[in-house]
Amino acid sequence: MNEQNRRGWTRYVIDFSSPLSLLVTYFFFGRDFMLATGVSVVVAIVALAFGFIVERRLAWLPLIVGVLGIVFGGLTLIFQADWILKLRPTFVNYAFAIIFFGGLVLKKNPIKAVLGWALNLPVEAWRKLELRYALFSLFIGTVNLGVWLTQTEATWVTWDTIGIRVLSAGFGIAQMPLLMKYMNNPEIPPPPSTDGA
Repeated sequence: MNEQNRRGWTRYVIDFSSPLSLLVTYFFFGRDFMLATGVSVVVAIVALAFGFIVERRLAWLPLIVGVLGIVFGGLTLIFQADWILKLRPTFVNYAFAIIFFGGLVLKKNPIKAVLGWALNLPVEAWRKLELRYALFSLFIGTVNLGVWLTQTEATWVTWDTIGIRVLSAGFGIAQMPLLMKYMNNPEIPPPPSTDGA
């Protein structure tokens, strides 16, 4: 197995093992939310350790998402308060939205910091991606709040483990035309500076 394939399946293990364990434990072991949360926390810890052993390092995004899952899940268990875990997607996505909107204002680009090694895009493209991901994060955080307030626990578990990931994958695919446009036109210059430099 080559390095790229190994990293690919390791990333899948880190990204999907914990939510999958939450889904399976909840629906097949008595719909006990606290039990499912405990299992997902343990699986998240094991998955991060596994990823670190295999890759000798972890990309910052799966690391942050994994650690936040452990923290929110741990707090849910400690305080026996299911709302803590159920509001995690809202807290996390609102935080990402603030970071992305802040990057636009400060002319920084955290998305480029993560993906710049893999994509060669002009500044204009990175800024468009940042705005789109800021709006998408705001959307996901708000929808999660609505699901938590209006739907059953089983619906929220399904939304958290399947719905968010399907929407995120679809959103990522929807960015391909933008990426292809700029990747096919590498000579497109960046927008003129407005900071007086």
